[in-house]
Amino acid sequence: MITRRITSLIAAIVLGGISIFTLPHVALSQIVPSSKAQIDLSFAPLVKQVAPAVVNVFTKRVVREQARSPFANDPFFQRFFGDRFSFGMPRERVQSSLGSGVIVASNGIIVTNNHVIANGETFTVALSDRREFEAEVLLADERTDLAILKIDTKGEVLPALQFGDSDGLEVGDLVLAIGNPFGVGQTVTSGIVSALARTQVGVTDYQFFIQTDAAINPGNSGGALVTMDGRLVGVNTAIFSRSGGSIGIGFAIPANMVRLVVASAQDGNGGQVVRPWLGASVQTVTSELAQSLGLDRPGGALVGDVYSGGPADRAGLETGDVVRRLGVHDVVDENALRYRLATREVGSNVSIDYLRGGTARKGTLTLTAPPERPRRDTTTLEGPHPFSGATVANLSPALAEEIRLDPMLSGVVVTEVVRRSAANRLGVQPGDIILGVNDRKVSSVDGLESALTTGGRNWQVSVRRGEQVFNTTVRL
Repeated sequence: MITRRITSLIAAIVLGGISIFTLPHVALSQIVPSSKAQIDLSFAPLVKQVAPAVVNVFTKRVVREQARSPFANDPFFQRFFGDRFSFGMPRERVQSSLGSGVIVASNGIIVTNNHVIANGETFTVALSDRREFEAEVLLADERTDLAILKIDTKGEVLPALQFGDSDGLEVGDLVLAIGNPFGVGQTVTSGIVSALARTQVGVTDYQFFIQTDAAINPGNSGGALVTMDGRLVGVNTAIFSRSGGSIGIGFAIPANMVRLVVASAQDGNGGQVVRPWLGASVQTVTSELAQSLGLDRPGGALVGDVYSGGPADRAGLETGDVVRRLGVHDVVDENALRYRLATREVGSNVSIDYLRGGTARKGTLTLTAPPERPRRDTTTLEGPHPFSGATVANLSPALAEEIRLDPMLSGVVVTEVVRRSAANRLGVQPGDIILGVNDRKVSSVDGLESALTTGGRNWQVSVRRGEQVFNTTVRL
């Protein structure tokens, strides 16, 4: 298969009338094979080197379900009874799922996708030699869709992959994808990097994916994307498919992001990833925005609100500036800027290039963690009012990052809602921001508690959810 691919490539070049010896700027190591001996080269030595570091990850959880009547699927009974066919004692069923993982430290540190282990209760890691180990979760980060596991090797040194520099990849580079597609066992597929910095995939909060045409299928999630020098440059995460199978469009989380999450799991930070923040809201500069701003092309991130005293404010950025570059990397849109910030360390400095009124400017960002100001003052509300049963807190940039809200928002946010409580019946959800009660504006937990002591049977409440504000009257 490899021989046919390379032979076809040579034929295409010859038929196109291009001499491979006159291509500009082609390194010697990247020249198309020119002899049969070179064409017959195999990936086998590389696979023997890296495959032992790729593992299978089994996740199990117990699901309780009610026994159902044998008539449950009969249309006649469904017409009269709907889905009310449960009876007897609930029974338990073990639900299993399968994915892949990569050993990134010889003492048993393994990286996989968060969606592989999500909702799991027990986790088993199977090595390439079929030995199995129970695993514990050190960190599960839904925002990057990465999870870090640890197995007890009892002092044994395991084969591990070293991280490569994912920013050093180029479109056209050869890569191998290793995992366990469809649960059939470890499989290796080859392909090329077909695109970089894909920011419109919609799988994680930090969208900046490596795209490859190496075959990736269900079960490959969490597996390794490896370069020809045997380094891990990505963790296979998603595919674009209408059938559920590979059509040659797969996406991997870049190793530079994976490395940061692995480090966070090992630094004793309580299983949390602490990321630097910009201290400003931004949006992608579209064609329409570029035209209105007098720019010659779309691209970059337009600065909106700036947090007073935050990194952007201290670097001199203002509302209306357009960020074009962070460090040595271009910023093509909002997602690219978020990714470049997320792969930087808290406390580091990085240069930022931006436009103001068409004039190029430069500043220095001193990256800090989002502050917890005001303090969250988490409180569970009780009493005869519409928000009874809701847990609320003062919203700060730090809390907003934790619960995936806009860090520029402020006010009182709902973090939990007790089932069958007054707040639950009202339809209050985690992430809602309480704006007012009985025509009194609410900006803090203390203020909310005070407002809730002055009501009677009729209540006017105002709640923000996403971009919408709901005003309603509640009678208790």
